[in-house]
Amino acid sequence: MVTLASLWLPILLSAVIVFLASFILHMLVPFHRSDYRKLPNEDHVMDTLRQFSIPPGDYMTPSASGPAAMRDPTFLEKMNKGPVVVATFMPSGPIRMGGQLTQWFVYCVVVSLLAALPTSVAFKAGADHHDIVHFSALIAFIGYTVAMWQQSIWYHRSWATTIRYTVDGAIYGFLTGLMFGWLWPNS
Repeated sequence: MVTLASLWLPILLSAVIVFLASFILHMLVPFHRSDYRKLPNEDHVMDTLRQFSIPPGDYMTPSASGPAAMRDPTFLEKMNKGPVVVATFMPSGPIRMGGQLTQWFVYCVVVSLLAALPTSVAFKAGADHHDIVHFSALIAFIGYTVAMWQQSIWYHRSWATTIRYTVDGAIYGFLTGLMFGWLWPNS
């Protein structure tokens, strides 16, 4: 078994490289530019919503209080009439990404750590580096990607967007695997 202490460098370096790759994929390459579409008559929709002072959070409309309420004729009529919306309202104001970028980096470290844990148990020092890459890359891919598929399954998020994020996760997983394979202890 390889100790986690001996894997601190691949854990941190994989988090850094994934952080940089995500910057490239989201800021420099037009790959994600179509993830969100603009609402028709955006200004009117925003003006209308603004009057309600909706606090930041996740919302669904129409919303039922439980399974029994989902059979209520009034709820069913609202569902049929539409629109049916799942929305996240964020705080108003200028875009300040410092906190989100910090959380993203911590998340990258956590995914790398979660990839390191089973890899350190499954392989000894000096193990075949290709096996290390494949094993840790798969775990990191799962950490970066699989839970997002639920958004398309349950909340109708565009499968095209989910597939783009899955490609991101494959890249992040592969980069994580490369760092583990490259820096895996030999003895």
